[in-house]
Amino acid sequence: MNKEKIVSQLWEVEKRLKNNMDANEYQNYVLAFLFYRYLSERQEKCMIKSGLIDVVESKNINKAYKKQAEGTYLNDYLTDITHLLGYAIGPEYTWASIISRVNANKLTPSYLQDMLDSFNYNLKLNKDNTIHTFDGILDDMKLGNVMPSRIKAIADIISFLDEIKYKDEKGEDNLGDLYTYLIQQFAMNSGKKASEFYTPHEISEVLAKIVTIDLDPNIKNPEVYDFACGSGSLLLTVQDQLLGKNLKYSGQEVNTATYNLARMNLLIHDISYQNIMLKNGDTLRKDWPEYVDEHGINHPCEFDMVVANPPYSARWNNEDEKLKDDPRFKMYGALAPKTKADYAFLLHGLYHLKQDGTMAIILPHGVLFRGAKEAQIRKILLENNQIDTIIGLPANLLYSTGIPVVIIVLKKHKNNRNVLFIDASRNFAKGKKQNFLRKEDIKKIINTYKRRKDIDKYAHVASLDEIEENDYNLNIPRYVDTFEPTPPVDLGKLRKEMKDTQREIEENRKEILKIMRQLDI
Repeated sequence: MNKEKIVSQLWEVEKRLKNNMDANEYQNYVLAFLFYRYLSERQEKCMIKSGLIDVVESKNINKAYKKQAEGTYLNDYLTDITHLLGYAIGPEYTWASIISRVNANKLTPSYLQDMLDSFNYNLKLNKDNTIHTFDGILDDMKLGNVMPSRIKAIADIISFLDEIKYKDEKGEDNLGDLYTYLIQQFAMNSGKKASEFYTPHEISEVLAKIVTIDLDPNIKNPEVYDFACGSGSLLLTVQDQLLGKNLKYSGQEVNTATYNLARMNLLIHDISYQNIMLKNGDTLRKDWPEYVDEHGINHPCEFDMVVANPPYSARWNNEDEKLKDDPRFKMYGALAPKTKADYAFLLHGLYHLKQDGTMAIILPHGVLFRGAKEAQIRKILLENNQIDTIIGLPANLLYSTGIPVVIIVLKKHKNNRNVLFIDASRNFAKGKKQNFLRKEDIKKIINTYKRRKDIDKYAHVASLDEIEENDYNLNIPRYVDTFEPTPPVDLGKLRKEMKDTQREIEENRKEILKIMRQLDI
């Protein structure tokens, strides 16, 4: 099945299950069980390739696994598999075993709970593994207390997912692409909730290209950080720009279900768990990530690239006394307002950026010109020469809101003392529900960013003196004039058109009166 057909059938399954679970639960089940299938089938390949399981002609891999890993040998198998993959699935809980139960109508809440408990227990066999993949995704749904109709609904989802073939015409595994596509489709149908877990690919691509342009090619293991990582889609888009590099991923996400979705998304794209450092937590409440040196002193982890699409103008607790001395914020003389955490997110990301790194963050336009504390923070950022580029994007690009947003590019060390302004708000294509950036729109933004030259009605390089004259207001129209003069009006032509129109009206009036007399009205 192609991706479009899979999604179409997914919506049909959802309609049948409408009375058994809501849309968010449906999404979680689909993505979680599809990922579980991937893990199980990946384990089978690993067991065969490593010689852990001897598959004879008369037995399939699942039967061979059950036979050879029974009794006292089971723990040895699980330990070996976990050391190879970072996880292990016991023979009673493989995807093939689950399908057998579904087909025999023997799927039960207790079996599903045992499956999850077994998976989490096996993770502990590898002390280096922190990827507790299904924590909070299925456990929170209290499978042990569900009604038979709900179990039937889950069985229907599992049956459908078992039918999906994710090999392309060349036999290559394209499950990662399918998984990303499904996340996108769920986001398109989630309204405002979409902002919690997905950034449209075209916007992600702009950020990813920007933060990788100046990356030192000699760095063998570059590190990227997204402190509001959602489903991990933005992190994965950075990977697309660094093919062949052993990229290391760090991210934090406050929503537990979304945090687990990010881990699944990264792992299903064949990224080793050893290159993934994700945390479920509040980015602003407690700084993360950090490390402790040999003297027991904490230091912030710093990254070559920082990307983020945090919640816009979110509320946060800025009344905590400890925040005044928080190294992320204290040098900027003020804390972001409690009703608008935009600059708190920005400063957090900048704090974790390496001296030669690049950060790109998506924020609402208000951060460019709002006053009071935000103006104070903005002024110090400019005086420190840390704001590199402002890019205004078109309206209605996001699934969750129609407002236009901006990309702010920041650096800790710059070779210039100016700010590049790009007004890309008029370069887009209209879609049925959302607008989107075309390839040529993305190319124009990136080429302008690289060249750093003025372009009439599109881009301007403003000196810090010019910005100071504008009282540190960064509103794009102050620097990029997009005004199109109205062509002069030909008054003679206009008078003639008005006379012609009046004559036509009079002729039509006479014609109507004539018709009415003929009809004796």
